[in-house]
Amino acid sequence: MSDMESMYLDILKGLAVHFDSRFVADIRETSLRHPRLSLGYALNRNQMTSKKWLVETLFNVTGGALGRVCVLGGWYGVLGAMLLHEPRFQVESVCSVDRDSSCEDVAMSLNRTHVDTGKFQFLTADMYKIEFPIGKFDLIINTSCEHLETIDRWFERIPYGTLLTLQSNNYVGIDGHVNCVQDLDQFKRQVPLSDVMFEGELTLKKYTRFMLIGRR
Repeated sequence: MSDMESMYLDILKGLAVHFDSRFVADIRETSLRHPRLSLGYALNRNQMTSKKWLVETLFNVTGGALGRVCVLGGWYGVLGAMLLHEPRFQVESVCSVDRDSSCEDVAMSLNRTHVDTGKFQFLTADMYKIEFPIGKFDLIINTSCEHLETIDRWFERIPYGTLLTLQSNNYVGIDGHVNCVQDLDQFKRQVPLSDVMFEGELTLKKYTRFMLIGRR
């Protein structure tokens, strides 16, 4: 480990102590166990700003009672950790789903605190193939709608009445972004919710993120 890497890890350790934060401590331990650049991307300013916006808005809409949560396209489980570490939420469990099996070890490490309590689990699966029986999840989150070329095929698998939190963006030209939208109206046409409880957009550097919360 270089002196620079050691310094940054010491900073994280100090922040964990200062803020009495198990989340920061888990991030530090994950950085040690899984030193990969993509972890930095998952925790960068735009990613964290988008997720914090989701967390704050979801609290305002629901009052904090989330129950059993499924996060699709969960990557390294950052959003799951943010929900589980947020004391205002009542979360029974979080299942973070990603089709990339290499994400599992990182996500389990990043969520170590709640793996140990049984509240966090990771599932390697394709969201197009997952069954969503009525009542299995109280909330389904998909912040990767720009990655779904046939989003209607995925949306049709969701039971009517399910609470959804969905995000997309207009960040074209990025590998994997096969379904970007230009505005909220286009996004709403892709995922026609029966009851829209929130719709909004967040301007970030290089792109705008769109979010919908409501029932299928």
